[in-house]
Amino acid sequence: MSLQSHIDALRERHAELELRIAAEDQRPKPDSEALARLKVEKLRLKDELERLRSVAMAAAGA
Repeated sequence: MSLQSHIDALRERHAELELRIAAEDQRPKPDSEALARLKVEKLRLKDELERLRSVAMAAAGA
């Protein structure tokens, strides 16, 4: 898997998590534990995306 395809896959997963978080949050009684897990996972993906973007930028400049 190329770096760009990995970044694209992570972006897709991040977008899916946004939708799941919004859906859970709209429920009459949202599951706060589920929301917390989803948000932590979303932040982890965001951090990984930023790291990979930095790698990609460094590789492009090299």
